[in-house]
This record gives sequence, structure tokens and C-alpha cells, in this order.
Amino acid sequence: MTNVKPIPTAHINCQLFYVSEAQAGQVENLKALIAEHSLPIILDIELFPEKLNQKRRQQLSETSTQPILLLDEKNKLSWLSDGLSVAPEWDKLQRRVVSAGRKSELLLQAAKITSDSTVIDATAGFGHDSLILASTGAQVTMLEQQPLMALLLLAEQQRMSALPNWQKLMSRLQIINTDALSYFAKLQADAIDGIKENDAKVVDIIYLDPMFPEDSYQDSKTGKGAKVGKHMQALHQLARPPTLEQEKQLLQSAQAVVSQDGEKQGRVVVKRPQLAPLLANQQPSESWHNEAVRFDGYFV
Repeated sequence: MTNVKPIPTAHINCQLFYVSEAQAGQVENLKALIAEHSLPIILDIELFPEKLNQKRRQQLSETSTQPILLLDEKNKLSWLSDGLSVAPEWDKLQRRVVSAGRKSELLLQAAKITSDSTVIDATAGFGHDSLILASTGAQVTMLEQQPLMALLLLAEQQRMSALPNWQKLMSRLQIINTDALSYFAKLQADAIDGIKENDAKVVDIIYLDPMFPEDSYQDSKTGKGAKVGKHMQALHQLARPPTLEQEKQLLQSAQAVVSQDGEKQGRVVVKRPQLAPLLANQQPSESWHNEAVRFDGYFV
């Protein structure tokens, strides 16, 4: 897949608390991940041996002027947001990943991917949907614009790769700290110039789950709909919903990328709350939904 440099941004100073001197090696691994992927993050590292109960976490959240990362006794990296620890926690999705199929996963009904598909999750977030997509055997490139989130994903991939049952799935994920529009533009430029890496494949599916206003989760009149979980609350601190013009650019660019292979139909799949408006006000080719969520498919 095309190499894209991380988006230029000011460095982020983060406090990293770890709970045991035995974790010094894991702290070095995190520093190595930051360097390897050119993440604009500077860690202020501190050993914090006392128990991080909820009261202490809340105090840290209120007093710190920097983002706080926690490395617990199981080497799980989490981000402390308003007293809540949020992390990808991919191991908690094991049962769902193992049983994932079109009957159980609305996303897979919409994406219709196979084991030889090439997928881009252009708004990776905590990576949960990427795991479902990769459970099919497909190769999934995860784009995450926020450096802090990218580090959480990379650390989680490294942690899970140490578990034998997860190694094959982890090998099908590529995590890149970049924004979707820049990545799509590079793919299109390479296609125009005829630049192809030996192992490069045409992109079959692009998956979009852009941030949307918090009030779009529920019906404004009835109050019914999905509640905002702690992971989404945390993401709302890092990212703002795209404007209508940005939505149009995102959808048009994604459609252009999946249309580069004239031999087969590509598709863009967009995740929305069931009651949310259409992305860029564009009517999809087909939709799949349940009571909480909707997947709109744009076939190219």
C-alpha cells in the first residue's frame, strides 16, 4: 500500500504514568513506536506506583494540563479522559470477532467483502470496526488522523500480537497516522502516474465512520436512539464533526479511489446513527439498518 507521511502538526506533550518498574521495557517500546511511525508526541514519563482508583483518576484529569496516558499492570495503554480510562481493548471483542459474519454483523452485510478484499477504514477511531472487517481475512488499512489515537491503536496492535490466537488478525491490519483526504489524494496521484508497488492492490471498499454531532444519536422529539458511550465521548474531545463541504470532499474522494479499477464494482460504506442525516446529503445505492445504526452503501 502507498506510503504516506503523517500529517504535519505541532507536537503533543503527553504525561505517561506507569505502575511498575518492571514496565520499563514496555515504556521503551512505546517510545520506539512513536519514533518508528513519526508520531508528533513527546512523552513526559513518570512512575506512579499507587493504585489508580476512580477518585485518583478524576483528580489527575482535573489537575493536568496535558493529555494523560496510563500503562496498567497488564501493559494496556489507555487515555484518561474526564476521569474515564478509554482504550481500544480489542481482547474484549474476541467473541464478536470469532463469530463475525453477515448474519451477525450489519457492517459485513453492507461491505460484502471476501478474504482477498483490500479495505481502507478511513476513520479508524478505536479500531473496533476494523477488527470486524479484518475478521473476514481481508487486508485493512486503518487511517487515524489524531496522533494520540494512532498511538493507542499501535500499542494495542503490539499488545495483541503477542497473543497467539490474535497474530494472524493483527498481521492484516496496517495503522497509519494521516488524514483520509491526503491519503486518498496520494492513491489517486499514484494511479495517474502509474506508480504501483509490487504487492499493491486495488482498493475494493472504503469504510467511513466520520464524527457527527452528539445530538444526532437521538430523535430530537422522542429522545429515543443510541446513547453516547464513553469511547465516543472521548473522541468528541479530539475531533469535530465535518462540515457539509468536508463531507462532500470525503465522499467524492473515496468514490474516486474505489472507481480506479474498471473491472469490478467498488463501494464506499458509511456508518451513521439510524436517525442521522445522509452523509453530504447524498442518496446511497442501498442501506442496512437496525434500531441504533445505519450503513449506507455507495456503489461505484
